[in-house]
Amino acid sequence: MNALERYIRTVQDFPKPGIGFKDITTLLKEPEPFKMVINEFVARFGKQGVQKVVGIEARGFIFGAPLALHLNAGFVPARKP
Repeated sequence: MNALERYIRTVQDFPKPGIGFKDITTLLKEPEPFKMVINEFVARFGKQGVQKVVGIEARGFIFGAPLALHLNAGFVPARKP
């Protein structure tokens, strides 16, 4: 099991039967797992010369802005049409 999986709650049959919704609010309420996620992204993309991070609402806003700061890149929030 991935070290972060224990922080992600699965809500069965949401939003409809047969779907298991991954609720990340349980991950976000603790600083250490949130840092672990950002650090993992930085490890993967930190040496690729990223100039902009595009975060798609709503989870993309949550992770994209701190990632952009760590990468010394700009952040572009993108909304669904």
